[in-house]
Amino acid sequence: MGDTVIREITPEDNAQVAQVIRKVFEDMGVPKVGTAYADKALDDMYSNYNVPKATYFVVEHQGKIIGCAGVAQLDNYDGNVCELQKMYFLEEARGKGLGAKMIEACLGKAKEFGFEACYLETMPYMEAAQKLYKKNGFEYIDAPMGNTGHYSCPVWMLKKL
Repeated sequence: MGDTVIREITPEDNAQVAQVIRKVFEDMGVPKVGTAYADKALDDMYSNYNVPKATYFVVEHQGKIIGCAGVAQLDNYDGNVCELQKMYFLEEARGKGLGAKMIEACLGKAKEFGFEACYLETMPYMEAAQKLYKKNGFEYIDAPMGNTGHYSCPVWMLKKL
C-alpha cells in the first residue's frame, strides 16, 4: 500500500483511533465489556501513551488512520514486561504486511525502553492475529500475567525481547 506511513500518535489522531478500534470490535463481534472497547483511554489515546516507557503508533494511508497499536508497562505486574496493546486494523488494512511492520515498530520501542519481554492478550477466534503473533516470536502461555482488566480475552502470549 503506497502512501502508507507508520508514525507515533498525535493529539489530533484521537477521534480517528477510537473510531478504528470500535469499528473493528463491531465488525468482529468482540464483547464490549471486559475488553479494550470499555477502556476509558480509548477516547484520548495520545495522553494515555504520552508517559514514560510507552508509545502508540498509527498506520496512516492517504490521510486516513487504518490501524494502530502500542506498547506500555504491563498493568499490575512487578516484572520488566510490557504489553502489546490495542492493535487493530480496519478490513482494508489487513493482509498487506502492516501488522508485521507494526509489531516490529512496537517491539523496537519496547527494546529501546529496556523491557525484557512483551505480553499480549487476544480472543480465541482472532486466528489471523494469533498466526501473526506466532510468526513474530510470541508463544502461548497458560495463564494471564498482571491484571489488565480484560477478563474477556482468554488467549495469552509472551515474547522474550
